[in-house]
Amino acid sequence: MNTIKIFIISLFCTLLHAQMSGQAFKLEELARFNQLTMTAFKTEIKTHQYTFYDKTESPVFILFEYDSPGYVYKIGKFEYTEEKSQDNIEFQFKDKKEHDAYIKTMLAAGYKQTEKGKIMTGEMYVDYFKNRAQIRMVYPKTARDSYTILVFK
Repeated sequence: MNTIKIFIISLFCTLLHAQMSGQAFKLEELARFNQLTMTAFKTEIKTHQYTFYDKTESPVFILFEYDSPGYVYKIGKFEYTEEKSQDNIEFQFKDKKEHDAYIKTMLAAGYKQTEKGKIMTGEMYVDYFKNRAQIRMVYPKTARDSYTILVFK
């Protein structure tokens, strides 16, 4: 009887930890988030138990950022005031296995690697295109930094 109690308690704790550690999103979900208005995005991201992190405003864009439970992931939505085609979702994570899974999923979905380069802060990036859809993978400078996926309209 005690063995069953210990098993049930450990199972409960494991499930609770998995729920609290955050949620990664599929590429389709990230693309869908990019199609939402900022108001709809805020509402949707809160249903995933992400919490508000920061808001950045400039004459060029507005950015809202949210943290996952457990601070494992960070997601942000950029809305540009003039060039709406630059609107994008930015999703950050630290795990190399997740990075490899995203790359595998993109290639299987028909995305093709098109360009490599460096962003202004010096991180390397690789662009992938499929029809008019663009995804940019930004690689961390150091192991302590995050991988980033940018999904453009």
